[in-house]
Amino acid sequence: MRASARFSCFAGCDEHYGLDEIVYRCRKCGALLDVEHDLTALRERSGAAWMQVFDRRWMRTEWPFGSGVWGKLEWVYPGIDPSSIVSFAEGGSNLLWAERYGRSLGLNDVWIKQCGNSHTGSFKDLGMTVLVSAVREMNRRGKSVRAIACASTGDTSAALAAYCAAAEIPALVLLPKDKVSIAQLLQPLANGAIVVSLETDFDGCMKVVQELTADGSIYLANSMNSLRIEGQKTIAVELVQQFDWAVPDWVVIPGGNLGNVYALGKGFLLMKELGLIARLPRICVAQAARANPLYLAYKNGFDRYAPVKAQKTAASAIQIGDPVSIDRAIRVLRQFDGVVEQASEDELADAVARADRTGMYNCPHTGVALAALEKLAKAGTIGRDERVVVISTAHGLKFTEFKRSYHQGELEGTDPQLANRPIELPPDVDRVRAAIDARLAR
Repeated sequence: MRASARFSCFAGCDEHYGLDEIVYRCRKCGALLDVEHDLTALRERSGAAWMQVFDRRWMRTEWPFGSGVWGKLEWVYPGIDPSSIVSFAEGGSNLLWAERYGRSLGLNDVWIKQCGNSHTGSFKDLGMTVLVSAVREMNRRGKSVRAIACASTGDTSAALAAYCAAAEIPALVLLPKDKVSIAQLLQPLANGAIVVSLETDFDGCMKVVQELTADGSIYLANSMNSLRIEGQKTIAVELVQQFDWAVPDWVVIPGGNLGNVYALGKGFLLMKELGLIARLPRICVAQAARANPLYLAYKNGFDRYAPVKAQKTAASAIQIGDPVSIDRAIRVLRQFDGVVEQASEDELADAVARADRTGMYNCPHTGVALAALEKLAKAGTIGRDERVVVISTAHGLKFTEFKRSYHQGELEGTDPQLANRPIELPPDVDRVRAAIDARLAR
């Protein structure tokens, strides 16, 4: 089988480019690009045969198939030289049955896809392994890319810095000043990236980085670059594989720049096209109420879309008012009978705390998705026995200050219903025993 792929115009122009070309938008109409695979070649294997191939490779040591992304190599970047691949064995993250949490919502089949259990602590690793590997492949083929750059709200920069460090390619990171967690700031610094803190928001950083990368000598790593989408779409394939190739009824995913939404849909559609699955799940995109342009467009039936000025939210990674992938996300929602829900600061913070009480340790962005799930369950939109997967996008340990502020009652915009403060006492066993007995008696 000689699988191949190329860039094509998302808007439908008859424009095509090689995956080793430095191009992000259609040169004819300016639309974003998509990676188009040769489906005729991929159909040389049946759906059952693809399942066997993917199961045989799953989490094994044969390079590069131990990666959850590169185990699907023919569906991601066919033809890449294996020596170009930069991988930290990303993917293969836990699909956690949230039995106790789901039961508290009146649901029997809730699962959390813990994409934050990865090398840099977020799902961004899945896309960055493809993009950085692609740049190494470009340079191997004679291109001259001297650095890779991104605008970021934290997680993208961490992934870019780590993969570039392994690949010996300089990384340039633009962050909005004072709008990322300390852990997220330290990650690219530790990996040796050039970090520029700009007095603007993510949308402002995005404008600057597009100018910096316009001449092609510095490569753009944001999700408008569709190579990232190819890695992130393997989340859909992986979670179905973990269910022994059964499709869930719902997938709930937090949405900021919305590339992850399109990636998820693309993965499901490719599986259906190639005969691995027979149906599609419904998709819910969850947005913070303070950064909700997709939600507002959904409420008017997608007849109108307008960017918003994103306000400060604890879900800082999705504090984006003008998402690059808005058109791609809307297309997916229409194809998947999708819905969009929003979460206030109170709702997302309490949802995190409620889930944490059942043994999880969630980031605020996952909290937005959990809050949306809780609303859909309460409204009866999601049925008691429907299988739901929530995409957890980052590890909670990146957001220690968010957790501390919530439990200390200091998180702006919230009235914490599940705050859990330490009991401070002198070292007197009787007083300690009395305090414990009082707590256990509640």
